[in-house]
Amino acid sequence: MKRVVVKVGSAVLTENNRLAKDRMANLVEFLYALQQRFDVILVSSGAVAAGYTKLKLDKSIIANKQALAAIGQPQLMISYQKKFEKFGINVAQVLLSADDFDSRKRTAHAKNAIEVLLKHKIIPIINENDVTATEELVFGDNDQLSAHVAYYFDADMLAILSDIDGLYDKDPKKHSDAKLLKIVDSIPKELLESECNPNYSFATGGIVTKLKAAEFLLEHGKRMFLASGFDLKDARSFLLENRHEGGTLFIPKDKA
Repeated sequence: MKRVVVKVGSAVLTENNRLAKDRMANLVEFLYALQQRFDVILVSSGAVAAGYTKLKLDKSIIANKQALAAIGQPQLMISYQKKFEKFGINVAQVLLSADDFDSRKRTAHAKNAIEVLLKHKIIPIINENDVTATEELVFGDNDQLSAHVAYYFDADMLAILSDIDGLYDKDPKKHSDAKLLKIVDSIPKELLESECNPNYSFATGGIVTKLKAAEFLLEHGKRMFLASGFDLKDARSFLLENRHEGGTLFIPKDKA
């Protein structure tokens, strides 16, 4: 494995309507360790939540949510930049939308820029261009975006760090005997068609958008790992120590 995309959601990055600095610091330390072995691309949510710390607007109104994203994106980048500087790492902001991947020309331009950044050990921090990408704000989260980033930018794996620590055989919030599925090579259609169920006020996804991301990558011969972003021990074990202690690995049948 040479290249990893790490996606982190709003639920992990924010707490009590503000950026969760300790969690972000732990994430940055983990990404630093990861960069010693692989090319690392970060897909980060959190702009809307960061903007809300500066201006309290009704997030149910799309224009307000877009404005909050515009306010919060530089705040998010400043926080990342300060934390990465402690490890001597420079970062770069890359804003993309689904439309960019619909154009071969724009995809190629973005990929060329990413390759230059990675060559110089700079971590690209990618986020949805929320000010124009209203579809993402209404229907999904960065899960779909991160899956496209992993595929089109030639990553070997996408790792989603979330408030969801893996896929279970039943809802663990409702069933105490729910069991974690450590290896998944196919996703039932009924799960993909379920209603999105985000657990957090700033999140717009949930397990369904993560399963759709996994399905996209499985169809394209790529792997995805889903684990907790609150406690990074499972991500560390799997990605740094090659030990699958927790979390769910989605892997194509021909590569299982």
